[in-house]
Amino acid sequence: MSREKILAAVKSNQFSHAELPNVDILDALTASDVSQVKQYTTVATAGGSFVYEVSDFDAIKTILHKEFKAGVKIISGIKELDEYTYAGNVVDELAHSFADVELTILRSFLGVAENGALWLTETQMNVRVLPFISQHLAIVIHQDDLVPAMGQAYAKIGNADYGYGAFISGPSKTADIEQSLVIGAQGPRSLSVFILTT
Repeated sequence: MSREKILAAVKSNQFSHAELPNVDILDALTASDVSQVKQYTTVATAGGSFVYEVSDFDAIKTILHKEFKAGVKIISGIKELDEYTYAGNVVDELAHSFADVELTILRSFLGVAENGALWLTETQMNVRVLPFISQHLAIVIHQDDLVPAMGQAYAKIGNADYGYGAFISGPSKTADIEQSLVIGAQGPRSLSVFILTT
């Protein structure tokens, strides 16, 4: 087939403009008696995340003290967790200086119950590399910031002002290596999600 025929075929099969789905209808379709916290926990746990329902930041500190030994490098983007290095104070450091970070703790203001995804912008990350380079990642979200489906999530972030953002769902994993599942091959080995319930 000639180049001209291929280009003509591509041109004739271009996607036509389509209106975005009605979010009000989506809200009705995703309405359920199952709480967003329960749905999120079920899906995120199945994806390899550890999910904790907590009442306050002191409860988060208690869990972190049990899970991580003293002296390891922990960076937090949350001012309430002030016993750790604050991410805002290391924004000018070179990316290589984060190679030994054991845990990064960040705050998300949007989570999706249907797939366990958490939305982070560069404002929450402080340093873009932090959620991807540390050995372990913890994300704190309030239960009221969970939405049922990606449609509602896109409606919230569609017109938001941010330079960079990413949905994170579970720890890093790949099945490309000898066709067996490997956790933490290209990113954090674990994701802990703390859902604030008050």
